[in-house]
Amino acid sequence: MISPEKHDALQAGWVRLAGKYGVSPADAYPVFDRLVAAHSEPHRHYHTLEHVAEVLRVAGRLVDASHNSDAIQLAVWFHDSVYDPKAKDNEARSADLMAEALAPFSLPADLISHVGEMIRATAHSGDSPADADTAVLLDADLAILSADEWRYVRYAAAVRQEYAWVDEAAYRAGRTAVLQSFLNRPRLYHTARFHEMGDGPARRNMAAEMERLKTV
Repeated sequence: MISPEKHDALQAGWVRLAGKYGVSPADAYPVFDRLVAAHSEPHRHYHTLEHVAEVLRVAGRLVDASHNSDAIQLAVWFHDSVYDPKAKDNEARSADLMAEALAPFSLPADLISHVGEMIRATAHSGDSPADADTAVLLDADLAILSADEWRYVRYAAAVRQEYAWVDEAAYRAGRTAVLQSFLNRPRLYHTARFHEMGDGPARRNMAAEMERLKTV
């Protein structure tokens, strides 16, 4: 849950963003409500509006590393608009939802394509980002890995809640494999700033979680 004040701030930010593309507040509000409903689904514990707000904040700090900060904001809003922890195609379905939700506003086709590709890239396959905007989005999405220890621990607990249907032994094995795959990457973050400031803390956080998973 987020506070009413944060909800209002997110709504105002969405209306401002939509307005840059000629979308009136009256037309922007229903899309915002749809996004709020999606991020408030009962099975979500980490992939919520709080996550959207955090990613928007980090992306804003990396604006000088981007080409189209407004496109990045659109991608942030929609990148987890579909989230089923049992599915393997959330990113593709989120990109499709974005295109469908924004279709009535006649946004440029190249913008929709760019945002869709960014959303699909949040599968974090390990491939190099296609462009600077995607690099910013991916770093902002994974900024939680380099968060202060208390915030990282809360994040890890929320992810466990999203996989409550997985038994403990299987979850430990699966989560450890995911963490190890990230630790094996020579570079966790793509922008110079986040690589410099976030790589060390992220690796320490993930290594510590792996140790906790051994002893739970």
